[in-house]
Amino acid sequence: MTNQPRQTEQHLAAIAGIDTWDDARILEALAAGQDRALAAVRAVTPQIAAAASFLARALKSGGRVIYSGAGTSIRIAVQDGSELPATFGLSEDRIVYLIAGGRPAMFETLATAEDDVEAGNRDALVCGPADVLIAVAASGQTPYTLATMRTARKRGAKVIAVVNNAASPMEAEADVAIVLNSGPEVIVGSTRLGAGTAQKAALNLLSTLTNIKLGAVHDGYMVNMQAENLKLKTRAAGIIMAITGADQAQARAALEASKGAVKPAVLLCAGATSLAAAQELLGSTESNLRQALARLSGS
Repeated sequence: MTNQPRQTEQHLAAIAGIDTWDDARILEALAAGQDRALAAVRAVTPQIAAAASFLARALKSGGRVIYSGAGTSIRIAVQDGSELPATFGLSEDRIVYLIAGGRPAMFETLATAEDDVEAGNRDALVCGPADVLIAVAASGQTPYTLATMRTARKRGAKVIAVVNNAASPMEAEADVAIVLNSGPEVIVGSTRLGAGTAQKAALNLLSTLTNIKLGAVHDGYMVNMQAENLKLKTRAAGIIMAITGADQAQARAALEASKGAVKPAVLLCAGATSLAAAQELLGSTESNLRQALARLSGS
């Protein structure tokens, strides 16, 4: 399996002479590579949906999402994970990163770290049976990342692979594999280009669909967000007004009463008699705002 030719290392014949082209032609070639990357993501939406169902069940049961990778791939994964608390209200302690080379590798090129199998095995000891590991690597065979997958599985965790080469060891090791056929790079092997774009888009779709399934989105609004600064308080008030028809004063008063939590504030503006009553409604519907609103209205 490791002897399979890697598409990300192949050369595009049409790119010969790119260093002699004018700027517009170079940029068009680069943009075409990005188009191929997004087409690759659309082609695997069934696999992304399967992975999202998998991850949603784990998070609903108290598990954690654990991202693993090296180089560009883990930087993209960290970008995805680091946005989940602010966007969807996922607690920081439910998100873990296994980074080849540790946190310094987010800012420094520690190229040899990706070959450290021992570190991968050691780092993955944090995984447990309730967790899901999302392993990301363009090649599909990065030693560190593959080691984290194998150790995670031994410890009972489920594993999702996001890779850009088919028939790879990581694909074989995963419970759910998202194989992104993003094709050869305009610059051979520079997976920060098309492969990176495909990974970013796939992770974005995966985490967003997961959190929609968990009730963090209502009619396209981020109802699990916590309004902690002026910008977010303004956004939260707008969300409450849009969902309930309340005016700005009512929305801001409800937010104040709920200490910045959007869902109970929505219920207060929709007729809940107290914060305790709003929280009870959310508790009885597993924090599903649509169901809570329906119960409140008696429908």
